[in-house]
Amino acid sequence: MRPSWKLPVAAAAVLLVGVAADAQTPAPNPSAMTFFVTSVGSGRGGDLGGLAGADAHCQQLAAAAGAGSRTWRAYLSTQGAGAVNARDRIGNGPWTNARGAVIARSVAELHSDSNNLNQQTALSERGEVLNGRSEKPNPNLGTLHDMLTGSQADGTAFAGNEDRTCRNWTSSAEGSAMVGHHDRDGTPGPAPRSWNASHGTPGCSSADLARVGGGGLFYCFAIN
Repeated sequence: MRPSWKLPVAAAAVLLVGVAADAQTPAPNPSAMTFFVTSVGSGRGGDLGGLAGADAHCQQLAAAAGAGSRTWRAYLSTQGAGAVNARDRIGNGPWTNARGAVIARSVAELHSDSNNLNQQTALSERGEVLNGRSEKPNPNLGTLHDMLTGSQADGTAFAGNEDRTCRNWTSSAEGSAMVGHHDRDGTPGPAPRSWNASHGTPGCSSADLARVGGGGLFYCFAIN
């Protein structure tokens, strides 16, 4: 029986940078939302319960935010026999965040330089801006801009035997995961500024992910 996902509100609040509700900031509109970044991870590092568990996490968070009528999929690839490409499981677009900003109009645009995915648009399911490389409110976690993807820059799975998916999202110990930076921030060069393929992790535990700037978060897309 798959363990249930917890939604620790207090813990989630630590990971987020508040968005002021003023005239320039549209109020969250969950019914129109088709993209978000998870406000919390699984609590088990890279063990998300496989793709099914990750999808269920997306669905649970969306439902809690008022967008549960849509079908949600995690942006994650897998490796090995029957490998799955993240780009093939998220629908066709367009995708908008909880405050109405368009992230991309198609799969091709999402994986191009024309997408609109950055720290100010990659919002949580509650319409909140998540911590980037420059915010460190929690000294035990540091930055939280690493997003689990297991994917290459074009959204496809990695070939070969080198683990890039924490054993297809079932390991909280050995292995490694490819991550992207939701804030598009890092040292000079295209990889550190990639939203989906910046670098690998030194392991798959929560501590391993935190060491390089992650909290086990990932992207969720509605397919309808």
